[in-house]
Amino acid sequence: MGVNIADFLRASAGRHPDAVCIIDGERSVTWSQVDQRVDAYASGFVERGLRPGDRVALLLGNSLDFVIAYFAAARAGLVTVPLNPAYTSAEVAVLLADSGARLLVVQPATQRVGDESAAALPGCEVVGVDSLEWSRIGESGVASPHADVPVGDDALALLLFTAGTSGRPKGAMLTHAALHANVDMVLSLTDPPAVVDSDIVLVVLPMFHVYGLNTVLGTAMAAGATSVISDRFDPQESLSLIARHRVTTVAGAPAMYQAWCATPGLREAMATVRLLSSGGAPLPVRVFTTFAELSGHEIYEGYGMTETAPVVATTLVSGAPKPGSVGRPLPGLEIRLVDDDGEDADEGDPGEVWVRGPSVFQGYWPDGAAGPDAEGWFRSGDVAYADDEGDLHVVDRRREVILVNGFNVYPREIELVIEDLEGVAEVAVVGVADDATGEAVTALVVARRGAALTQAQVAEHCTGRLARFKCPTVIRVVDALPHSATGKVAKGRLREVYGDTGYGS
Repeated sequence: MGVNIADFLRASAGRHPDAVCIIDGERSVTWSQVDQRVDAYASGFVERGLRPGDRVALLLGNSLDFVIAYFAAARAGLVTVPLNPAYTSAEVAVLLADSGARLLVVQPATQRVGDESAAALPGCEVVGVDSLEWSRIGESGVASPHADVPVGDDALALLLFTAGTSGRPKGAMLTHAALHANVDMVLSLTDPPAVVDSDIVLVVLPMFHVYGLNTVLGTAMAAGATSVISDRFDPQESLSLIARHRVTTVAGAPAMYQAWCATPGLREAMATVRLLSSGGAPLPVRVFTTFAELSGHEIYEGYGMTETAPVVATTLVSGAPKPGSVGRPLPGLEIRLVDDDGEDADEGDPGEVWVRGPSVFQGYWPDGAAGPDAEGWFRSGDVAYADDEGDLHVVDRRREVILVNGFNVYPREIELVIEDLEGVAEVAVVGVADDATGEAVTALVVARRGAALTQAQVAEHCTGRLARFKCPTVIRVVDALPHSATGKVAKGRLREVYGDTGYGS
């Protein structure tokens, strides 16, 4: 019999049943209360005819209801399919059909989208968490309790659809064992510890994303820490939440830290915080430095991906925050940096990150395509190099490398230079087809509020800091860039911005 991620909840509830497990708005529930409700809904799912391996989709924001549904599905041996509640009916319909979900759980704000998306799928039932039907599922589980459903080591727990740069989203298949292993590896870090049972953890990153779901919620559940849940990030409201509940651990995305830098009362609100971490996108050095000056706290940065459940490396491994670096691999994970010839990159040179270890996924739904090779290595598509101290620096996505006259140009290197320019809030660099050079380096730059930023300023700044072939030949100052759920620039959608000539300055 294998591990089950719902075991995290069971074990912590056994250690301190009357301690607070979840704070969600005005609701505060203990570990024993959450465990009992998860038991009830897990049994209710079984009573409803759902069987191990069946998919249950969640179109829910961050909430206690999400936590209950997620761990109940896991305890019943079901596969959870978390969906972004901001998706349209058309987007949800595609993912429901692809996953073959038998049940879609919605909230009032997503009820209409849920009903519309499942209308043409007779095998998928829609249930709202505020409905009588949802209550009946829990009640039927109390009336007919079932033992925990045993799952094997290769049993799926999550089907997470990742947004690619093109084409249909792909469902990454993550097992209970993979999710469990990543949490265990993170919790093995003790200097400083990632999470301990006395911590109060802010859960504001979206739970439909693996970062919020496993790295934040999963580690809090395993450690026995209290989770303070927020469904949306607002800089001022989140700082108030941190201060009110005396939060000690914050996991965020770069955009959150940048927003906090412009929010009054930052240092006072962060007085109880002992550890801050960042992931989901590169943390600009300027944001790291400014945040440290204003708050008195440095940020531990990490790197990972959905396919690795998700953490691969973090500066928590060395215990020393390091601007611009994502640290070293977690204990138990192996990485290789591989050059274009399939050989290990020379020391100090960039190479594609290959990952091997117990937290790597099984491949993409439904047949395991593009998963680890015969030796267990997963080719991430990310490019990184290791510095003299062995710390990783992520350069870029392999498929986003720009080829100018035969030379590799890494967009991230150029973005770091432009980010250092006064008046720049955000930047994205992409390659655009060019008859003369193959591709042209194109920079889309967002100015900080109130800053008068020009193309000429950006060009001059780059000229003195980059080789000529790396300097952007096209620069546009735009109003905004598209983002993913964790704040990462959605480069697959940048053509929408670049193609709109009304944005240029």
